[in-house]
Parts: sequence; structure tokens; C-alpha cells
Amino acid sequence: MKIGFIGLGNMGAPMAKNLAAAGHDVTGFDTVVSSVEGVAMAGSAAEAATGADAVITMLPNGAILRAVASDVIPAMQAGATLIDCSTVDVDSARAVAGDAAAAGLGFVDAPVSGGIGGASAGTLTFMAGGTAEAFAAAQPLFDIMGQKAVHCGDAGAGQAAKICNNMILGATMIVTCEAFALADKLGLSREKMFDVVSTSSGYSWSMNAYCPAPGIGPQSPADNDYQPGFAADLMVKDLGLAQDAAASVDAATPIGAQALELYRQMAEAGDGGRDFSYMLPRLAAMSRDEVG
Repeated sequence: MKIGFIGLGNMGAPMAKNLAAAGHDVTGFDTVVSSVEGVAMAGSAAEAATGADAVITMLPNGAILRAVASDVIPAMQAGATLIDCSTVDVDSARAVAGDAAAAGLGFVDAPVSGGIGGASAGTLTFMAGGTAEAFAAAQPLFDIMGQKAVHCGDAGAGQAAKICNNMILGATMIVTCEAFALADKLGLSREKMFDVVSTSSGYSWSMNAYCPAPGIGPQSPADNDYQPGFAADLMVKDLGLAQDAAASVDAATPIGAQALELYRQMAEAGDGGRDFSYMLPRLAAMSRDEVG
């Protein structure tokens, strides 16, 4: 299959590399990255999309997605599929889906979970929105880049699933960090707390798979000085998208709103480039009165 891949950053580059390694003809474009193993590089997004059976985008936000889509949709051949793996606002996903449909193209919004490690290992989870036909066309590519793809519904449903998922993730990581910080001050060892909570009702992905305490549980960014698997700046972005979506449909999300505020404070303190689990040393160093 001939594939155009737009956006070859920390996530996009390994995804494109995996598609090329699987035998697909991949042409890429990025405004910064100049080479990816196995990927031919184009001089523009439109050039990468020309003649492609599928075009995949991995971009920073909805405004950039709309701009790139306006370039690539006219260059794509009728019947091809545009697959957006960015995390963007639901309205942008639906707008691009409408433009693609008007041009005779399939469209899938398919944000991912799994981080840089999952992109490299080909073990991402895709949350997909779009028609059944577009999802079926994208499925073989999802199978190469990931371990699971869920068709969540019509266009925009993938983005809705992603922002709901990450709102849960952001909030559960914060309360996990709070629990470790509290355990420290109560004189309970972190190891003993992990041993209890990881097999009790406090079980969560944040505790069991991505423990924010170094030296506890499976290897995580905490064991690498909180170098990011998922940066706090990205959590601010995703929680902001969730709050914007909640406002648009008058949904009450008070814990999600507070999680966003705490990650904003972390970013404003200069720690936005650290892993989002760096919330633990921040909270451990605070008193009750210092939390805004």
C-alpha cells in the first residue's frame, strides 16, 4: 500500500518506520524532521499525499490539522482514506471528516494511547471514529502500528474517547501521587503501600503499570528521573480539550477541572517537559496550604 505520513515527531516517526518495515511504500513530510528509516521524504504535505491509498497525520492541534487537511485533501485520489492520529478537539475532527467526505475520501479520527514506547513497539491502542467502511480500510494499518483498535462510532467519537480516557488518567495519577505523599508523612513505606494498593480496591493503571514512585513496581519514567513517557505539557493539552468539550455540552467535570489546574501549575513551574507522574515529588514537597 502507498501511504503518506504527515508529522514525523516522537510519535509519528516510529509509527511510519513500522509501516515501512512491514513492506508498505511510505512517503513522509515534517516541517522539522528530515529523515526516518525506511521512509521517503517529500517536500510538502501535498506531495506526500499524492497518489497515496492512505494518508496518516500525527499533528499538534486542531488548527494545524485543519490547515494540513486543506493541503492534502485536494491532492488525494478519490477513494483513499485520511487517518488522523492526532489528539485534537472533536469539532476539528468532524470538520475535516466533512471535507474529506465531500472530496470522496474516507476519514478516521484515531488518536492513540501508549506513548512513545508503544509507538516504537507497535503496541498502540487506537480509538477510532468514522464510518464502518473507513475504519475497515484503516484496520490493516492499525494492526501494524498497534495492538488494538476500537471503532467508537461516527467521526469525532475517537477524539471523545481519547479525551475522556486521559481525563481519567490525569485525575487518577494525581490521587495516586497524593496517596504516596500522604504515606510518606504517615511513616508508611512506599513499597508496603504499593504491595497493598496494587492488589486491593485502589488498583489502577497509574499505580500498577506506571507507578510514580521510583524503585516501586514495574519500570516507569519515575525510574529514569521522570524523563517523559507522557509529558505534563501534553496532559495540560488533553485535559484542556476535555474541559472545552465539557463546556460545549454543559457536562459537570469538577475533578477533571481541578486536575487541569494542578498540571497547569506544574507546567508554569517549569516542569511541563517532565513526565506527568512528576506530580509525586511536587506534592511530596508541599504542605496543605501550598496547593492552589
